[in-house]
Amino acid sequence: MFTGLIEELGRIERVVTGPQSARLTLAARVVTEGLKVGDSVAVNGVCLTVTALGRDSFTADVMAETLAKSHLAALVPGERVNLERAMRLADRVGGHLVAGHVDGVGTVTGKEERDIAVLVTVRAPAEVLRYVVPKGSVAVDGISLTVVGTGSEWFSVSLIPHTYRHTTLGYKACGAPVNLEVDMLARYVEKFVQERQEAGRTGIDAGFLREHGYL
Repeated sequence: MFTGLIEELGRIERVVTGPQSARLTLAARVVTEGLKVGDSVAVNGVCLTVTALGRDSFTADVMAETLAKSHLAALVPGERVNLERAMRLADRVGGHLVAGHVDGVGTVTGKEERDIAVLVTVRAPAEVLRYVVPKGSVAVDGISLTVVGTGSEWFSVSLIPHTYRHTTLGYKACGAPVNLEVDMLARYVEKFVQERQEAGRTGIDAGFLREHGYL
């Protein structure tokens, strides 16, 4: 589990591809501190397991399912990536709970300077957008961000200077792919409401709240 607060911009050192897999070696200094083989690191929002450690570097394997659901297959040596170690239970959750399980791949379609901030627009697939709401949370390349606006095919987020300078969004041009993960709470709420409706019961109403002691 992660928080969406990027610890470091790492760099791809080596990519070894198999028929349906890849092995990534990444240069990093911050996240390698205290890192062990078997630990989890989010790479552009994708939870990967460390399989080997070097001096200021680590290696992780990527299976076919992950390559199909993310843009990791397009990474090349020299490319910058967002890195975050798994959170500790005692840590402050400064962003939101991010699982590192990508829901889809979006595309950066616009960047607009607004005083100190940069408004970034992302085109996203319908299966992602259904869970994206203004003022809600979304992870873009593993960055915990607050949704500013939404449309039928897009959503927008606003980045403060620190986030823009220290994450991949400061380097990606329009047309670049980004990994997207929606707020997991939205999926649980949807499933809960659907199951109640299928059972012939209404969603969350006054009766439900009264039944569970909220009224």
